[in-house]
Formats: sequence, structure tokens, C-alpha cells
Amino acid sequence: MRSVYFDHQSSTPVLPEVFEAMKPYFTEAYGNPSSLHQHGLRVREALKRARQQMAALINGDSEEEIFFTSDGTESANLAIKGVAYANERKGKHLVISATEHPSVMNSVEFLEKQGWTCTRIPVNAEGILQPEEVQKAMTPQTVLVAVHHVNHDIGAIQPVKEIGRLCGEAGVPFYVDCESSAGWLPVDVKQFGAALVSFSPHRFYGPKGVGVLYRNKRARLVSIIHGGVQEGGRRAGTENVPGIVGGGVAAEIALREMASRSEHVTRLQKRLWSGLKSKITFLKLNGPEPGPYRAPQNINISTEFIEGEGQLLSLDLSGIAVASGSSCVSKSLKISHVLAAIGLDHALAQGNIIMTLGKDNTEEDVDYVVEEFARIVARLRAMSPMWDEFERGVIDSVIAPTGRGTSFSEHAAKVSGKPAH
Repeated sequence: MRSVYFDHQSSTPVLPEVFEAMKPYFTEAYGNPSSLHQHGLRVREALKRARQQMAALINGDSEEEIFFTSDGTESANLAIKGVAYANERKGKHLVISATEHPSVMNSVEFLEKQGWTCTRIPVNAEGILQPEEVQKAMTPQTVLVAVHHVNHDIGAIQPVKEIGRLCGEAGVPFYVDCESSAGWLPVDVKQFGAALVSFSPHRFYGPKGVGVLYRNKRARLVSIIHGGVQEGGRRAGTENVPGIVGGGVAAEIALREMASRSEHVTRLQKRLWSGLKSKITFLKLNGPEPGPYRAPQNINISTEFIEGEGQLLSLDLSGIAVASGSSCVSKSLKISHVLAAIGLDHALAQGNIIMTLGKDNTEEDVDYVVEEFARIVARLRAMSPMWDEFERGVIDSVIAPTGRGTSFSEHAAKVSGKPAH
């Protein structure tokens, strides 16, 4: 059985060069970077080099703008809470999009319980913000605008340059979450007009356990983890030296290979989507079409009349690793807030699968996934009560209505007596 990994959004394998660079910092250069002796100095120099590599990836000015955390979630927490606390005398208002990553959404909800307010900007059907809506939302009390570069679910690319320009004109710090774009698409903090940017090396063939936060020197930021004075006093705790060194090497390689990686996965993305829609009926692409408004490695699809959990587990049995945005996998009764924000029908949101490509995937991988997924969909639909009701004309398709029956959501509402989603 073929093994295909299509879940690079969740994590990527560590490159051999990265792993080799990390090894000495487990066994030879094991000093604490805060120590004053030669062992500590050697490690501090390694961290400085990694900061330079991270700064180069995002066109930062110096290593002094780079802070290391444990992961992207901590970086987002530090960016949101650190800026909010540092500027609360000015105001307690935040602006975010309705489709931010949970680390951003939950950080904001935490602050709201402490008296901050937040305006959540809706997105269009493709998941893209309108910059003028962000401009309208800002007030004299706004202390931060937070918008992701690429959406973690549907791959939509946000107009961050335009939003950054508007934030600059208003004098409001702009934070860009680049978890899903760094290492794959150009990230330029100057062009973005960003005061803060976060990303994680494990998304581009570096190790887990390392997060990066860029902070422009003019941006006010206070620590949210208290202890020592590591990371310029902005993040207490002994640094993960091997992970940081490996992350720096991964960043350097990603910058060098970005164009070829992007070109490769773009070609595979188009082949994958073309193959899927030719083999499977009642299939919907969520987010923009492959092209300038969508990340090249992401495909997010909804397969009507079957749920995402069954698709994911069946694919796994065929050696294919993907992610699912379905409520079953998340063990929640709610659908993905991103899919809800783009107005996706509840039944389609439950039949959601996310496939993310990597640099080592091949056309043969894509063709295998297309054939196996088509076979799995046919098998699951043959067992699906929803498919049976569709064929009998009880319910209709949301993707391609036939004029027979009602939609599944409307039918479910009639049966339950509750309003349709």
C-alpha cells in the first residue's frame, strides 16, 4: 500500500540538514545560553545566528527583533496579550478577522473577560477580508489589529499589505500571523507594515517546540511569562537551543528554496483539484480557486452527503494522511468557525477534508489520492442515509440543486423542530 502524507499544514518532517545541525547542541554544546562561561557563550552565538536566519526569512532588520517561544500558539498569545497590556492606558479595543486561528481568537476572548472589547470583521464567501472594513472598525481606543496572512483552514491569502498601510496611517500596531505562509510564500515585514509577525519552523521542515515572534523595535510589548530575563526580558525561560538552531537552518533553506517549493506544490495543487472534481460529484472547494488568492499547498473540500470523519479514517486506512475540519474529529458539536464565517452550509462543513501538500509529494501521490478518495466517497455514499434520501428525492443537493426535495439542513430542521443552520 502506498503511503502519502497530505497534512503538511499540521507539521512537516525535519530535513536531514536540520537534524544534523541540531545534534551537537544535545551532546557537545549543552551549555545554558544565560551562563557566563564559554559553554554559555558558544550557545549564545548559535542563538544569535538563528535569529539572523529568522530575520532574513521575513526581511527583518536585525536579530534583535526576533524572540523565541515554544510554538506559534505562544507567539500569538504574546503578541495579542503583550501588546494589549502594554498599551491599555491608550485604550482597550482590538480588531481581528472572524477567521483567525484559535490561538488568536481565544487570546482575545481572554482579554474580553478582563474588560477589553473586540471588533470581529466578517469575510467574504472566499474567506477574504476587505481592508476598508478594517479601517472602519478602528477607533482612537484601538491598540492592535490582528490578521493572518494565510488562513489555516481554507488557504485564503489576506490583503495584509493594504491592511498594514491603513494601520500605519492610523498609528495602530498591526500583528500578522504567518503560521501558514512563512517558508512557503514571501513574508516581508516592511511591505506588510507589520509591528509583529509570528511563525513556526515545524511548518517548513524544522523541528517542533520552537515559535518565532518578530517585533518591530517601536512596538510596545510586555512579557506574559514571568521569571528570568531571557529573550530581552520579553519571554522568561531557558531557550530550546537545539530546536532554535534547527529552526534557523530550516529558515535559511526555506528562503533559498521557496520559489522552487512553491512552484512544485502549485502544480500539484492544480492537478489534485482538477482530478478530484473530475472524479467526484457534489464536491465543493472551500476558499479561493487555486491561484493568486490561495496558498499553493492547500486544498479544502467538502464532500456532500458524507461526514469528514469517515473520509479521514478511510483515507488513513489507505495510507493517506489528511486533516478534517469536521465536528466529529474535533469532538465538538460546532463546525469550524472558519467554514461558518464563509457561510458554508452546515452539512457541507461536516463533510470537510483538508489536504496540504509538501515539497516531496509527487504527481503519483496526487493520482493515487484522487483514485482512492473517489473510491472511498463512492463506498461511503453507498452506506449513507443522506445519499439514500437524496436519491429518493427527499433531500436536495446544496452544491448542485436538482429542484427535488429540500436541503439536508432544512430537512434536519423539520425533523428536529429547530431552525436550519
